[in-house]
Amino acid sequence: MRGFVIGLLLGLLILPASAWWWLRYGHPPVAVTDPRLPMEKQIVSVPLHARIDREMPAHAAMDANPANLLLGAEVYRQQCAGCHGLYGRPSAFGAHMFPQSPQLWAPHGHGVVGVSDDPPGETYWKVKNGIRLSGMPSYKDILNETQMWQVSVLLANADKQLPADVLAVLQQPLVAVATPGADSAAPSRPTVIPVQPPIPVQPLPSE
Repeated sequence: MRGFVIGLLLGLLILPASAWWWLRYGHPPVAVTDPRLPMEKQIVSVPLHARIDREMPAHAAMDANPANLLLGAEVYRQQCAGCHGLYGRPSAFGAHMFPQSPQLWAPHGHGVVGVSDDPPGETYWKVKNGIRLSGMPSYKDILNETQMWQVSVLLANADKQLPADVLAVLQQPLVAVATPGADSAAPSRPTVIPVQPPIPVQPLPSE
């Protein structure tokens, strides 16, 4: 019995000590280009989706009318397009993140575009709360409730025919290349399009 207890205690000490040694002196995957750990995707996605299923709103707080779609497109272009791409313009660095940021205007089978097969409430939860260790920030202190719902409703309808003014916003590049003037020797430099003025918001209807 005494030997069993000693062996058990040694085992309890060896396991955390081995884990600490591996984290400190081993090569755990910390770079984007490192291979995944075994079952890493499942370990992360199972609790994430369980939490979303428990907490996401069952119904969208607004309709997908032209005004909300347009305002949602303005929010998306300013806050989301850098990682998730524009309409017909994938993000330049989204594929080099870990995990790769989904391109929300890219079709990927069965008529789905981006996350159009997800309920608006699921997208709203992700926008509001963010996702740890993914590069997806929480917007609850950046956007108001109306704006978060507008972009969520927009993405839920990414597989639908959108109004022309909405597409115009989503097709406008984030960076325009300046054309050299009279001085042909002047190098062409990227010109960042200035941030648009604050977006007017429509308050959610009171309960």
